[in-house]
Amino acid sequence: MKYSLTSKEKDYTMKKIHNRRDFLIETGKAGIATSIGLSVLPTLSFAKSPFALTDFSQQPLPYSYNALEPIIDALTMEIHYTKHAAAYAKNLGEACVAEKVDTTNNTLETLLRNISKYSTKMRNNGGGHYNHELFWKCMKGGAATKPTGKLASSMEQSFGSFEAFKTQFTDVGKNRFGSGWAWLVKTADHKLVIGSTPNQDNPLMDVSELKGTPLLGLDVWEHAYYLKYQNKRADYINNWWNVVNWDFVASRFAV
Repeated sequence: MKYSLTSKEKDYTMKKIHNRRDFLIETGKAGIATSIGLSVLPTLSFAKSPFALTDFSQQPLPYSYNALEPIIDALTMEIHYTKHAAAYAKNLGEACVAEKVDTTNNTLETLLRNISKYSTKMRNNGGGHYNHELFWKCMKGGAATKPTGKLASSMEQSFGSFEAFKTQFTDVGKNRFGSGWAWLVKTADHKLVIGSTPNQDNPLMDVSELKGTPLLGLDVWEHAYYLKYQNKRADYINNWWNVVNWDFVASRFAV
């Protein structure tokens, strides 16, 4: 049976969401840890390089929890960011301490490219942290409906058309058995390919069959959509196209 919040419960939930959002913004500016168990937020490096995905600690969410509604509801975003993603960042920090990783002089991307040298905890949480940091930036409210410029041209060359790309990417996401991610990847020879990885693996990892630079990532773990879409992963993916941040994807393609 589907449970619907009462008007009083909705008001309470939205007040809680906005309070939490404001708290995160203020603590992010101060560069201190939040009371919800997040790591120290590296706001200075984030400000200098908004597309960098090399930090070992969780960055502030680039928009409010309700910014992607009605595609992704505010409560799902809050839980996803403050619980699931925050746990990956926390556990990654613990793994780095235990395995003596120098996070000052190494990047997360370098670690992932050599992930076979590390523990399962490092693999799961390093991937989980990186994937979610990318995922947040791959979305925005009021996003453009399709890419333009060189990215659009490359998609047409690689897949025949943008619509063909969407169909193939959607199918990969729908057909990923269990939990995992769907990806648009730029390979070492600058070609675009679509694929998926299980759990929190990603195309940077030396253990991954799909290899390259992730340009666009879609979280198809149930926690990313279950509150709104229940078991209807296909509906989640079809609606998700409306919030894809093609400017961000294009910026990664251009590098």
